[in-house]
Amino acid sequence: MNNVDLAIIGGGAAGLAAALSAVDDALRIVLIEKDRQLGGILNQCIHNGFGLHQFKEELTGPEYADRFIQSLSKQGVSIMFETTVLDIQKKEDFELMISSPKHGYEHLHARAVILASGCYERTRGAATIPGTRPKGIMPAGSAQRYLNMEGYLVGKRIFILGSGDIGLIMARRMTLEGAQVLGVAEIMPYSNGLTRNIVQCLHDFDIPLYLSHTVTHVKGKEVLEQITIQEVDQSMNPIAGTEKVFDVDTLLLSIGLIPDVALFDGLPMKKSPTTRSAYVDQHLMTNIDGLFVCGNALHVHDLVDWVSDEGKKAGQWAKRYLLSPSHAEKDLKPILLGHYVRYVVPHHIDMNDCTEPITLSFRITKKMTAAYIKVIQDDQVIAQRKSAYLAPAEMESMIIQPHQLISKNPIQLIVEDIV
Repeated sequence: MNNVDLAIIGGGAAGLAAALSAVDDALRIVLIEKDRQLGGILNQCIHNGFGLHQFKEELTGPEYADRFIQSLSKQGVSIMFETTVLDIQKKEDFELMISSPKHGYEHLHARAVILASGCYERTRGAATIPGTRPKGIMPAGSAQRYLNMEGYLVGKRIFILGSGDIGLIMARRMTLEGAQVLGVAEIMPYSNGLTRNIVQCLHDFDIPLYLSHTVTHVKGKEVLEQITIQEVDQSMNPIAGTEKVFDVDTLLLSIGLIPDVALFDGLPMKKSPTTRSAYVDQHLMTNIDGLFVCGNALHVHDLVDWVSDEGKKAGQWAKRYLLSPSHAEKDLKPILLGHYVRYVVPHHIDMNDCTEPITLSFRITKKMTAAYIKVIQDDQVIAQRKSAYLAPAEMESMIIQPHQLISKNPIQLIVEDIV
């Protein structure tokens, strides 16, 4: 199979949902997965809490993935396992250079591409932690895979740097497996994980959370022996005299996720410096015609249910692009960021193609106990809602109906703190 209509890169939550929603008898679709099985990171997330929005019941990660996999097995989607996309070029169509143990090096042509490759964890190098480089320092997601999929406990005395959700979940998981988690340090004055994970994974197990703290020293020659954390000031500089020393054998890093879009570095794809991924319109299409991005490859989501929702939309829009190509010239207008808005996706709107509701997904810059979220166009509020609680760690959304747009001018998203 050297020619297809749609190639979907990544068989996790976003890719599975995209493939299902793109299915059509008139389209040849291939799903490319680098692993030996579908599901992506869901396969190592054996805790429950998935599927409450998608399936109205609580599932583990593997159970959630299996719902989509079983549905996909009934469709005519070709799946390429253990296949890596090495490069992509765009001429009249997309040319994918792929490699697999079974078929070696091949070329695949596609009229459209959906990138659903997820994200990767920031490592020690990104945190610039001083000290030696012993064994025992690793991303929390790697420790999760070792434990949940391979049955290997990476340490007995654990400290976690960063309060991302994977780190919080691993604090609980390691404790349940008999390890002692001595604490979690977060450089920001607020947690970067969901509130429910702070409560269920730290508070319920009496694991201390050190806000406005970071690791400032690592000790150990061959293996990790000790770490030092310090409080930081508003400029993120360590405060002298606030040192706390912990004897540990493992330091897990939960210091952020980065969308995995390096595959397209050879293409003129415009990127956002905030999300580190593509600029997209409301149809999740990049500035490259026929290239769509969704899920954690576009921006990091809180819940896998939202990842699936976005993947479903990407599949629908890609199908529309292939079956009913528009000949109208695009009129892209940016979504302007107002007070306290860190980023918003989509980044711009094609004002010549506003026929469906537009979901604005965004994050804010500070914690608020009450706020108004407003969308403004031509100095008029066209949509608003009041929120009782907002936090930088939790993604928010606003839906704009086509009839609410009063012109083809840019819209602005703002958040107003209610004091």
